Amino acid sequence: MQILEPQKFASWNEPIEMLYACHGKVKRFCRQLTILPDYLAKNGCNQAVKNDVQQILNYFNQSAPLHHDDEEKDFFPLLVKHVPEAQKDIDELERQHVTLHDSWTKLSEQLQALLKDERKNIDVTLINYFVSGYDKHIALEEPLFELGKQHLSESELREIGDIMSARRRVQA
Repeated sequence: MQILEPQKFASWNEPIEMLYACHGKVKRFCRQLTILPDYLAKNGCNQAVKNDVQQILNYFNQSAPLHHDDEEKDFFPLLVKHVPEAQKDIDELERQHVTLHDSWTKLSEQLQALLKDERKNIDVTLINYFVSGYDKHIALEEPLFELGKQHLSESELREIGDIMSARRRVQA
């Protein structure tokens, strides 16, 4: 079920590129989620599926919340200082973070039950809702990343990169 594609590597010295890299992972895991129901119907829940589902759970339970913290606590406040008109989109993105977390909670319950052999399928409607939520979210958010590239200084980027990196060291 694994989908392989070239990966671009970024470092915390390039925090905006790291935000993009997180979106790349979100898109990859969302693609895996969309093919999961058909795969389960044809092949059942084999070990390969369980491995992929565990990776999806790990990402959305650990990395995605950290990514949202990176944006809400570091990137958005700094961006709005330089581009105040971005506040409307930022407010919407923060509302979407809440909705994404809520829909993930429901979806993750089903995925965990799948891993425990307590269910044989996943609600397609729930997957579609979750994936479409991220599609809309990323489409609104990535233009703000570009504004950040245009308006944030090297020292500001370095500072938020250090904070983002430290946030993960605390979690480790």
